[in-house]
Amino acid sequence: MTKPKILIIDDLHPIFKEHAIAAGYEVDDCPLITRAETMAVIANYEGIAVRTKFRIDQELMTAGTKLKFVARAGAGLDNIDVDFAAARGIELLNAPEGNRDAVGEHAVGMLLSLMNNFQRADAEIRKGIWNREGSRGYELKGKTVGIIGYGFMGQSFAKKLAGFEVKVLAYDKYKIGFSDAFAQEASMEEIVKHSDVLSFHIPLTSETRQMVDAEYLYHFKKPIFLLNTARGEILNTQALLQAIKEGKVLSAGLDVLEVEKFPALGEQAWYKDLIHCNQVLLTPHVGGWTFDSYRKISEVLAQKLAALPVGKQGS
Repeated sequence: MTKPKILIIDDLHPIFKEHAIAAGYEVDDCPLITRAETMAVIANYEGIAVRTKFRIDQELMTAGTKLKFVARAGAGLDNIDVDFAAARGIELLNAPEGNRDAVGEHAVGMLLSLMNNFQRADAEIRKGIWNREGSRGYELKGKTVGIIGYGFMGQSFAKKLAGFEVKVLAYDKYKIGFSDAFAQEASMEEIVKHSDVLSFHIPLTSETRQMVDAEYLYHFKKPIFLLNTARGEILNTQALLQAIKEGKVLSAGLDVLEVEKFPALGEQAWYKDLIHCNQVLLTPHVGGWTFDSYRKISEVLAQKLAALPVGKQGS
């Protein structure tokens, strides 16, 4: 019997290919392939594996007449047309379990840097400025951390905070009864009233896009430290910068932005204000992308792949 084929179009850890072959698949590993080249050959494959190279949309899935699954090496599925995949009966695999520790640790690192002015203090010393008073920070102990979204990433962040003696409140619109040893389930009203720190761990959907705007931030009762390691499009950057000016947000750590990569990022109207704001810490969407998660994501994805009936039929 002919083995089902998988096309890898992105940079995945070699362990994914190894496990896929062991599970009964024929694998073509083509991390440099273009979208046009993919469109030309996708009809030959039962599966496609991707990270972020390009969107797996209706056009591509329609061309993939044999396509049975899309394996996304990462957590989110926002670069896949989920509705069309469901209509076509195409299985979607992702691996939030593989990079949850990376995201949780990255969020903690950003928070500690913001609260203790690490970035500014380092820059000043390099310029010959010894400013102890201006570099004084805040302690995490005794603070209330509000987490929006209590899936793999939100849970990981809460768990990483356990040793800091903070109170963690978590809100998740789609869950109930999820309080655990690391976070207490809370309403959005409680998050707004009590939070000293606000961290987002929600997917990008039509509902969450631009959710965090001026009105959203206005309602918080205390000045907050804000973290976004989820998706940039959930937060209105201009509204955040205005909230920082008004003192509603003390500082913000952003691993993700509304628009990412250059030159498009540099062309945004808010870009200059963003990079000149000393109260914002920026990283290039690497929260879940460590040397460790690179392997773990592929391991998790390979395990889910092995559970599909497609490979078993061809072995």
